[in-house]
Amino acid sequence: MAEVLVYVDHVDGAVRKPTLELLTLARRVGEPVAVALGNGADTAAALAEHGAVKVLTHEAAEYADYLVVPKVDALQAAVEAVSPSAVLVPSSAEGKEIAARLALRLGSGIITDAVDLEAGDEGPVATQSVFAAAFTTKSRVSKGTPVITVKPNSAAVEPAPAAGAVEALSVTFSAAATGTKVTSRTPRESTGRPELTEAAIVVSGGRGVNGAENFAIIEALADSLGAAVGASRAAVDAGWYPHTNQVGQTGKSVSPQLYIASGISGAIQHRAGMQTSKTIVAINKDAEAPIFELVDYGVVGDLFDVVPQLTEEVKSRKG
Repeated sequence: MAEVLVYVDHVDGAVRKPTLELLTLARRVGEPVAVALGNGADTAAALAEHGAVKVLTHEAAEYADYLVVPKVDALQAAVEAVSPSAVLVPSSAEGKEIAARLALRLGSGIITDAVDLEAGDEGPVATQSVFAAAFTTKSRVSKGTPVITVKPNSAAVEPAPAAGAVEALSVTFSAAATGTKVTSRTPRESTGRPELTEAAIVVSGGRGVNGAENFAIIEALADSLGAAVGASRAAVDAGWYPHTNQVGQTGKSVSPQLYIASGISGAIQHRAGMQTSKTIVAINKDAEAPIFELVDYGVVGDLFDVVPQLTEEVKSRKG
């Protein structure tokens, strides 16, 4: 089978979940070859456990000291070394920039925000949700090496032990690699909850929460489920919750297994950021709220009555 390059997103050697999902998808269309940059050698065991037949590594200070371009240089070197049938990259803000720059260098087509991937007679076929998730399309790259970014939670992580042989990747950095220097880093304060875009369960609050102090009940439900907390644009604009937690067209796009919307009307701006969720539950006292048009389960009721009861029921069943 043809080899498929998978860009490894990791934090100090700890492989992030979207990369493991990419390895699962890569096995559908070829043999996964992981590209781990920076302190990447320590990731080999985890990558092999999830199907990587080979791990290409390269360590250099440039990956931490400069933005994006050194990683693009390395991926280009990996493409030249392997001649893959496709390159898969996590669909984060940085991932999409890396993918776009790589596709431009290769003279190849690019598909972003895929939610599924399958083998086709003429190359990988990607599924996307487009036009604010109003339509589902299938497409393939018709020129060059396909570069595809995939949204988190698009596939279940499936262990599949493989060789995972570690090989050093030879990389020559371009003149543009040092164009943008990182001058400082500030660690984000940890809430102990999953990263919003990677979480399997997301509980979001909107205008109906009616105040920053009331988000405590949204957080309580999220914590009972081991979920991330999201917020609608209305809640964020009102200053009730941080912008980093905004779900929607101008916020973050999420695709969890379960999405619970509390006090959110379901305007198109919000729907664009969560409509690809596998199961959607809405709690709203307005039976005519647009959110009910797309839910799998809807509860017409006051969130201040429903959410605490739901939280207690979850805790009770968990023992």
